[in-house]
Amino acid sequence: MRSPSHSTQNMYIDNLLLEDRERVMTSQQKSPFLRALDRRRFIQVSAGSLAFAATGCRRQKDQAYSRGSTVIVAVPELPSYDNWLVFLPLVALNETGEWEGRLAERWEHSPDYREWTYYLRPGVRWHDGVPVTAHDVKFSLELLTHPDILEISPGDIESITVINDQTVTVRQRHTTNYAVDQVHYPKHLLGSLDPKQFYDWDFWNKPVGNGPYRCVRKVPQTMMEFEANPHHYLGRAKIERVVLKFVGWGRTGFPDILAGNVDARTFVNFEWVPTLAADVRFHIYYWYGMTGGGAIYWQHRHPLFRDSRVRRALTLAIDRRELLQVLNLPKDAPLTDGPYTARQLRRRELAEPLPHDLAQARELLEEAGWHYRNGAAVREREGLTFRFTGLISSDPNFYPTAIHVQAQLRRLGVEMVLRMDEDVGGRIRRGEFQEAAFHHFPNSTLFTLIRNNSLGYRNAKVLDVVQHALSTADPNVEDRLYGELREIFREDMPVTYLFPTTAFLLAHRRIRGLRSPYRADLLRYMGELWLEDQNG
Repeated sequence: MRSPSHSTQNMYIDNLLLEDRERVMTSQQKSPFLRALDRRRFIQVSAGSLAFAATGCRRQKDQAYSRGSTVIVAVPELPSYDNWLVFLPLVALNETGEWEGRLAERWEHSPDYREWTYYLRPGVRWHDGVPVTAHDVKFSLELLTHPDILEISPGDIESITVINDQTVTVRQRHTTNYAVDQVHYPKHLLGSLDPKQFYDWDFWNKPVGNGPYRCVRKVPQTMMEFEANPHHYLGRAKIERVVLKFVGWGRTGFPDILAGNVDARTFVNFEWVPTLAADVRFHIYYWYGMTGGGAIYWQHRHPLFRDSRVRRALTLAIDRRELLQVLNLPKDAPLTDGPYTARQLRRRELAEPLPHDLAQARELLEEAGWHYRNGAAVREREGLTFRFTGLISSDPNFYPTAIHVQAQLRRLGVEMVLRMDEDVGGRIRRGEFQEAAFHHFPNSTLFTLIRNNSLGYRNAKVLDVVQHALSTADPNVEDRLYGELREIFREDMPVTYLFPTTAFLLAHRRIRGLRSPYRADLLRYMGELWLEDQNG
C-alpha cells in the first residue's frame, strides 16, 4: 500500500489528536498526589474493562497498519521530549551499552580523564542549512550552565575551548559526562536571546535542530509533528513522520493504545505492564536509569536502627527478587547492596546483594536482643516494641513496594505502620525523620546525605572513600572506590537498596530496531528504526 499523501496524513493525524484540552490541562494542574489518587481509582474501576478492551481490539483489524510510515507516540509533555528527534548529542549508547559517535565522529581524553576533545562529524548542518560547528557546542554548554537555567551544574564544567570549527575541548570536574544526554543548540538562532526567558522562547514551538527529524508543527498541550530530515548524516530516516501526542502521566492515553490510535507509549507505569504485554500487537521494552531506585533509608539515630545487625536482619527478611515480580520489573534487573557507577551498571559489574534468608534474619535479631515476649506477635527488647512508622512517597509505584516489605517484616516479628508523605525526600535531606523511609536518590544526593549526617550514619572509612570518589575523574579508580563502598554497605547496611529505576516503553510490533535495555528509548533512536508488515 502506498503511503498517504502529506495532506491526507495531516487530516488523519488531526482526527486522532483532537482531545478535550481542558481535561488535559486540568489533569496537568493537579498535584502529583491527586494525580496518584486518580490513577489508583481508575485502575480499581477499570481493570476488568481494560482486559476486555484489549481482547476485543485483537479481534479487529489492526488500525495502526493504515498509517503507512507515520508513527504516533503518546508522551507526557516534558521540556525534553523531542530532544533526540530534533537534536544530536555528541555520543550515544550502542546496543552493548558502550559509546558511539553522533555529532562527534571521534574523541579522546587526557590521562586524568578530566579533559575531553571532541572532533565533530564533518558536513552536519542545522535544518536551515547553516553548518554545525564547535562554537555551537561551546555556546550550548555555556547557555545550560547559565545561572538562570542551570540544566548543567556550573561546577561540572571547568572550561570549554574551541580549537577550530570542528574541534572543541571540554575540561570537566569528574567523570559524570555531560555528553551522555546533552544535545546542542544553534548559536546563530539563539545567541541573542535572553537566557532568563529560556523556557518560554518561541524557538521551542518549532525548533531548528541538526538531528534525524525536522519539526513541522506544534499544538500546545496537544501534539507535535515531525518529518524525516533528508540531509541527516545517516541518511533519511526510514520512519517518515513522527507525531508526539501529549497525554499526561496518569490514565490519559491508554484508551488510545487499546483502540489502536497510537503506536507507542513512553514511561508506561509498571501496573499496566502485564495487561499490555499480553496484547499481541505490542512489545514491552525497558531500560534502567541512573537516578537511583527504590530504597529504604534507615534513621540510625532511632533506637530501633542503631545496631547494624538489626539493619542486616531487616534487609535479609526482604525478598528483593520476589519484589521485582510484584512490581512487574524485569526478573534479571540488577540488584546490589550499595551505590554503583553508570559503567558498572552497563557492564553488570555488580556483586549480588544479601540473599533473602529469614532464618538468618531471625538469628541476628535474637543476637541483638530482640525476642518474643508472652506470645506477642511483635518482638521486644528492654520494654521497647519493634514497631515503627515507614514513610512512603505519594508516588503510587511505592505503595506495592511498601506493602510487600511490610508483609515480609511481619514474618520477622517487626511491625511497620505505613504513612504516605508528599515530602519524603525533603524529610530525609533535612534529617527530620525518626523512622524508615521509602524513596530513591542518585549517588550524589546519597553522598550528600552521608556527609551531612542526615541519616545519622557515621563511618570514617565511608566518608574517606566518598571524598575520593567525588574527586577522581578516572573511571577505573571510580569503579574501584564504588566497589569498596558496596562492601562496606553490605556490612553496615545504612541503606537497603530494593530495585533500580526502570522505565518501560510500549511499542507496536511493526516498529523494529528496539532492544532492551540499551536501545529501548524510542525517541532517542527513532532515526535508526524501521517499520515492517505495514500492510498487515
